[in-house]
Amino acid sequence: MLLFLTEYLSQFDPGFKVFKYLTLRIILGVLTALIIAFVIGPRMIRALSKYQQPIREDGPQSHLLKAGTPTMGGALILTALIVSTLLWSDLTNGYVWIVLITTAAFGAIGFLDDYKKLIKNDPKGLPAKEKYAYQSIAGLFAAIMLYATATAPAETELLIPFFKDLTIDLGIWFILFTYLVIVGTSNAVNLTDGLDGLAIMPTVLVGGALGLFAYAAGHAEFAEYLSIPKITGAGEVAIFCGALVGAGLGFLWFNTYPAQVFMGDVGALALGAALGVVAVVVRQELVLFIMGGVFVVETLSVIVQVVSYKLTGKRVFRMAPIHHHFELKGWAEPKIIVRFWIITLILVLFGLATLKIR
Repeated sequence: MLLFLTEYLSQFDPGFKVFKYLTLRIILGVLTALIIAFVIGPRMIRALSKYQQPIREDGPQSHLLKAGTPTMGGALILTALIVSTLLWSDLTNGYVWIVLITTAAFGAIGFLDDYKKLIKNDPKGLPAKEKYAYQSIAGLFAAIMLYATATAPAETELLIPFFKDLTIDLGIWFILFTYLVIVGTSNAVNLTDGLDGLAIMPTVLVGGALGLFAYAAGHAEFAEYLSIPKITGAGEVAIFCGALVGAGLGFLWFNTYPAQVFMGDVGALALGAALGVVAVVVRQELVLFIMGGVFVVETLSVIVQVVSYKLTGKRVFRMAPIHHHFELKGWAEPKIIVRFWIITLILVLFGLATLKIR
């Protein structure tokens, strides 16, 4: 939005041409989202104070102290993220709109779930089948749009990390694969969101790394140098990633232990979908799997727990997702959170290393 304004003003003052540079707009996207989160955060938390996170009775006893903490704070993240992206990105770019619409759609699904739990006092929220149906519709919409708008073979090929020229032409299967990435990542982040700040910092780290991939993929010289496909227009998605980093850090200010507000499904489902769709745009789905290893392990712990209990009647973990297992083993909550952050940072660096290890 502001890009159009600055382009118009550059007719009168050439200094406004500086805003056409992507790197500057990425930085401004980060700062704008961060400032928005800081400004509206306290007011939004007060408004949400009547919507309190329900505490699992079978969970760690320390969680009983969290009773009374407001939730649905993901609305704060989405507000800062979407506004900042609209202000600084090129709104004629199709990728920007696909990413924004997908994120907003999954945020709306999360809001419906939170709404039923907190306002309608239905502890189950959206029925699982209904929730998954909505996610499927949103995920398939994004997948079909990305497939229909692809203009080069590279946009629908699967890149294999660490191999320079090894790709798999997905063809029509691109739609199914993209759908699984988006919906799977959305639910994985949602499962991880169980401790103060546990989900948001890995999201920020992975989102920032995907922003670097987006910038490189959209830059012809960088893409050629790094032996990654040139995705025309992908660079603008880096502004979205920058805004995600700013909005996430702004939310973490209020969500860090002990949290003043929880993310809720409105934030977790949206942020997971955002990471998934951005990874698809920049063709780094397998790298997302590496960098988001914490999300993957959290999800696998739930699957293993459920399958084991149904088949043998025994639990592998004291409680799933796995962060609760460590709580019940006596680890302090801040220790679990920070250690998961450190693991994510290591995995993100490893994922970024795939740019050169080819």
